[in-house]
Amino acid sequence: MDLNQVTLPATDVGRSADFYRSLGFTQIVANLPSYVRFECQGGSTFSLHHVDSVVADPGVVVYFECAELDKTYDELVSRGIKFDSAPRNQRWLWREAYLRDPDGNVICLYQAGKNRRYPPWRLA
Repeated sequence: MDLNQVTLPATDVGRSADFYRSLGFTQIVANLPSYVRFECQGGSTFSLHHVDSVVADPGVVVYFECAELDKTYDELVSRGIKFDSAPRNQRWLWREAYLRDPDGNVICLYQAGKNRRYPPWRLA
């Protein structure tokens, strides 16, 4: 199976849509004020749907892979995007930077290369 779609909650779908467009995502569906969808490189999509409130710290992190994480991070910071942490190397061989969308959903921009699917400890 391929992961095709992830939907995130948003209390203000328009505001959150602006945020994700500012990250560089291409919006492909708009049904404001209740729903929008974006396309990712590689063909998967993610969407935002309206909720009255978002559960604080639901334990979900959405990961978006960047070919050039440090360059992407610098560009986004120069455009006023605030990050919780700058890019740093992780012990699982990924380089990651964290931020939150307007509703507090945790987003990780990362660079993993072959280690995303083929880490040294991958099961046979």
